Amino acid sequence: MKKFASTILIFWLLAVLFGWLLQLTPNLIDLNAILSTPNAQHWFGADDLGRDILARVLAGVQISFSVAIVVTIITMAIGVSVGLVAGFYGGKVDQLLMQITDVFLAFPGILLAIAFAAVLGPGLVNLMIALSITGWVSYARLTRGQALGLRNRQHVLAAESLGATVPRMIFKHILPLLASILVVEATYSLASVMIAEASLSFLGLGIQAPNASWGAMLRDGVRYMLVAPHYVLIVGLSLMSLILAINLGGDYLRDKLDVRTEK
Repeated sequence: MKKFASTILIFWLLAVLFGWLLQLTPNLIDLNAILSTPNAQHWFGADDLGRDILARVLAGVQISFSVAIVVTIITMAIGVSVGLVAGFYGGKVDQLLMQITDVFLAFPGILLAIAFAAVLGPGLVNLMIALSITGWVSYARLTRGQALGLRNRQHVLAAESLGATVPRMIFKHILPLLASILVVEATYSLASVMIAEASLSFLGLGIQAPNASWGAMLRDGVRYMLVAPHYVLIVGLSLMSLILAINLGGDYLRDKLDVRTEK
């Protein structure tokens, strides 16, 4: 499974690279090719406006990766900061920050994202903001739990007794020990953000036409499942393969970085 995940990930990374290098025309309309099946001119067929599905799939994966990477960086920065402060100081600070976190955890993440996206309006930037607002809580909980245990480690107490500042203790003695855990969490977060982006775009709250998005393509393709099933199948299999590969990669990293796992 490790080789399978690596192969799929490399394939999609190369697809993103070639999508940037090649002069693709995902929005080019060809009325003579409407809902055409895969052929020599359109390898993946064409959509309901005659646009090349292959070009739009490549454009869609670029957007998915861009949104996932930006949102993951933002949510990690917010969540890790909140978790480190709560775990390091404890007491009332910990209680206040965790109560705020619990409020966000009380609602399903995708429903909160839909609500914020509806309030902010559709679009790429608003989509990233909506996903960032709701995605930081898992990092905060994870980081806080680990920081509570690391706060009383001997090397942290020794640094504190020697007069080390709080930022130095956090960034020098606590955060490096969380790196492996956060890398694994970020890997799973990439897949979650991609699914959320596709879901919001499917509902019309994400990427807007004519820009390509896998979620929007699935929404458009559902109407033509009986006459052009290749449209939905190609986009759905593309999304499934990428998410599966990322999750398998996260499992591999978790096993590789866990020192308790028997080799």
